[in-house]
Amino acid sequence: MIDLEVPRKFIPLLARARRLADEVMRPISRKYDRAEHAYPVELDLVSAVIDGLTDSGAGRGAGVAGATRTKDGSAGVGSGREAPRGRKNRNGANLSSVLSVMETCRGDVGLALSIPRQGLGNAAIAAVATEEQKARYGRRWAAMAITEPDAGSDSGAIRTTAVRDGDAYVLNGEKIFVTGGERAELVVVWATLDRSLGKRAIKSFVVERTNPGLELVRLEHKLGIRASDTAAFHLENCRVPADDLLGDSEINPEIDPEIGTEGVSQAGFGGAMATFDNTRPLVAAMAVGLSRACLDTTTGLLAQRGISVDWDRPPLGQSAAAARLAALEAEHESAYLLTLRAAWMADNGRPNSMEASMAKAKAGRSCVDVALACVELAGPTGYAETELLEKWARDAKILDIFEGTQQIQLLVVARRLLGLTSAQLR
Repeated sequence: MIDLEVPRKFIPLLARARRLADEVMRPISRKYDRAEHAYPVELDLVSAVIDGLTDSGAGRGAGVAGATRTKDGSAGVGSGREAPRGRKNRNGANLSSVLSVMETCRGDVGLALSIPRQGLGNAAIAAVATEEQKARYGRRWAAMAITEPDAGSDSGAIRTTAVRDGDAYVLNGEKIFVTGGERAELVVVWATLDRSLGKRAIKSFVVERTNPGLELVRLEHKLGIRASDTAAFHLENCRVPADDLLGDSEINPEIDPEIGTEGVSQAGFGGAMATFDNTRPLVAAMAVGLSRACLDTTTGLLAQRGISVDWDRPPLGQSAAAARLAALEAEHESAYLLTLRAAWMADNGRPNSMEASMAKAKAGRSCVDVALACVELAGPTGYAETELLEKWARDAKILDIFEGTQQIQLLVVARRLLGLTSAQLR
């Protein structure tokens, strides 16, 4: 059974992440929100600290790259099998990753996404790469390129092609909304080996950012997370060594490629989709951290006006502002617990596709609701630039969209509960 207390061994790591949020990220948050597309040079030191923690073993799972997957393709850091009853629970890299991401995103989500070597592509590599590939790419910064102009929420509709040519693959297509695409050293590109085979032929490839066939078309101007660059790419005859295809190159027509990935080989779409079992809890953790920042700031602002929540009294016996704040805390707590469950299941080798989508859906939606409500509760102060609340309200929306929109998460959960495929429930 999951223990809802933070494991003692993670407390020093989380204390460092909290100091990073409070002492490094928040002081420069407004600066890089205004200077969109400028690289936050202060994060180079942060990256060096994370690397040092990882090398020492003290900070395993300190960021996005810490989330792991076992050799058999199941989520977690252990054998990939469910922990036997009576056996001690495992609190590993996935749980420490989501907890540390929650803390850093209390500081700034855009800056957290901009920490070198902590890109979502790194989580993709951790999900499906071979041991040799993990060793080769482990010290490099990887972005993830999935979305296309005609393939947004439906990853199975990807049109970018990969054609085998000798000892390489040739990639052609377009990718948009690539988080960290300009700054990363590598880009994990999703492409199809055969469009006629649909999802079964979709694979992911590691492409060097300097590859001449990978052209940066533009950087997007965005509502929020402006400290993080969001790129669009055009791939034209982009040659990628065959060894840079992540996982198995075979296409097995017997494999069911639907979104529930447990038991699915890395040979099909299910192997690529396994990436999301790692990244969706991480995005949920970002939303939980941002919600916590909004609630803490708003609680302090209301306390200055003599308004606080009395947890021993029912909502109807308190001011409207206090009752609203208590309801928002409940929303935050439910998202927090769902996120911990998804990460804990990964660490203990339990299939977590549905739980990862539950966490992402709840955390993304509640983050938007909490951020906007906190702006409202703070009045003119919440709408002004004297506090970070208005910025956080802008940052919140993306957390309900990327790595699978709210609507897609609900579809995934419904399919899993009802035992239906994506063709049966759309």
